[in-house]
Amino acid sequence: MTNSNFLLCWGVQYKCKPIAKTKEDKESVADLERKIIKRKAQLHELEQALPRQSGFYLRIILGDVNVSILNRQDKVRYKDEYEKFKLILNVIGLSMAFINLLVNYRALELSFMFLLVWYYCTLTIRESILKVNGSRIKGWWRAHHFISTVAAAVLLVWPQGEPWQLFRRQFMYFNAYISFVQYLQFGYQKGLLYRLKALGERHNMDITIEGFHSWMWRGLSFLLPFLSIGYAFQAYNAWTLYQLAFHKDATWQVPFLSGLFALLFVGNVITTGYVVPQKLRERVKERYRLISMGKSMKLSNRIKKFFQDDITSTDQPEPNADHEKSQ
Repeated sequence: MTNSNFLLCWGVQYKCKPIAKTKEDKESVADLERKIIKRKAQLHELEQALPRQSGFYLRIILGDVNVSILNRQDKVRYKDEYEKFKLILNVIGLSMAFINLLVNYRALELSFMFLLVWYYCTLTIRESILKVNGSRIKGWWRAHHFISTVAAAVLLVWPQGEPWQLFRRQFMYFNAYISFVQYLQFGYQKGLLYRLKALGERHNMDITIEGFHSWMWRGLSFLLPFLSIGYAFQAYNAWTLYQLAFHKDATWQVPFLSGLFALLFVGNVITTGYVVPQKLRERVKERYRLISMGKSMKLSNRIKKFFQDDITSTDQPEPNADHEKSQ
């Protein structure tokens, strides 16, 4: 039987739709699908070893420089350095936010704002290099860091006055809370990616939370309340700045920052609202897959046990036949 009897292929990408009618056809289709998945994985590995051209942003910042890392160990080392950089700067930012809550000193405030600008600028550059080297970073989270860079720069040039003093304490509390949540996210992502890489389900350069399974949903559900509070805090910042925009001493930075915080809130809520149902569907699929695997294993064990019992019974001599032979 030829493949045309049970395969219908169409499209540029040679997508195949099985029309299997017999058991042999289904086995052939399943074997073909396994081979296709294997070849795609091999092509992906070959693609990661090839040098890539830098994006527009990197060409503006670094010039026409090749930032491709061809050695796999060097790629993983660079990704680990990126994670350590985020962790260290989050701890420093948390400490500086608490100090600014205790001490109202302009030079300390400006130092903290400059740290935020430098931190987010460095994140965007490092993430662009990771993107060139195969990291699958979601588009919104990269855009989130670009918007945060602009917001930190606007805060840096916001002149000291009554509107700033009215917003200052709320902003420091916000940064302290965000640093705490990012520390929780770092611990969760690190353990999650380690397990997924050990199972061969994630790429070595992945730094984002994707592909949750049923046994990992508990960690995400633990983080969701903290993330939701952070998003609500962003909306509250936008509302507070909107009200301060009508203050007699308000400058252009106040309504501009209100719009940026509102944009961050909307983007985060939409992205999270899209991801969470997707992970719930993956959880259900994984549960059904595990149930079907368990039933298949039970059935195969029963069949194996049946044949073993049958072989054992045929190997044992019949007592009546031996008695007749002795007579």
